[in-house]
Amino acid sequence: MNSGFKATFKYHPLTPERWQDFEQLFGERGACGGCWCMWWRLKRSDFDKQKGDGNKKAMRVLVNSGKIPGIIAYQESEPIGWCSVGPRENFSALERSRILKPVDQQPVWSIVCFFVNKNFRNRGFSTRLINAAKEFVQQNGGKILEAYPVEPKKGRTADVFVYTGLASAFRKAGFTEVVRRSETRPIMRFYL
Repeated sequence: MNSGFKATFKYHPLTPERWQDFEQLFGERGACGGCWCMWWRLKRSDFDKQKGDGNKKAMRVLVNSGKIPGIIAYQESEPIGWCSVGPRENFSALERSRILKPVDQQPVWSIVCFFVNKNFRNRGFSTRLINAAKEFVQQNGGKILEAYPVEPKKGRTADVFVYTGLASAFRKAGFTEVVRRSETRPIMRFYL
């Protein structure tokens, strides 16, 4: 990672004023196959029905409602990364998951998804986004930040399968594992 990258990194919450940056980053395909970062927010049947333009419209409605669904990272003025972060209750799919069900009754914020411009992948950028998310959550009163990364059994995993991040990046950002109900999917936390 060069020093220019470090010096110019910044992030901003996704607000209506930054919608065009979000569209630019996600591209015509909506990041991964028309997701538009709605996977964790909907029932699977609803997600599948509105894949593509429907998910894009749903995210736009969410952003225009005044809710902040995550943060966008920038290099200079170019949007280069996304981290979906918010109170756990914003992500209904977590409640339906057998392996990602709540650890306890404490209120937590959750990091559920990343999307990074392909030119910035494999450069330690996820850890920078995680640290930005920690700052964002703390500024918004969160005390516990939770994540659901992938811990591959061996070797490299294709980018499309690590949209929740890699456990190694979360460890670098100071997260610790609190429970593991699946061989490859720890639940990790950072206490703010």
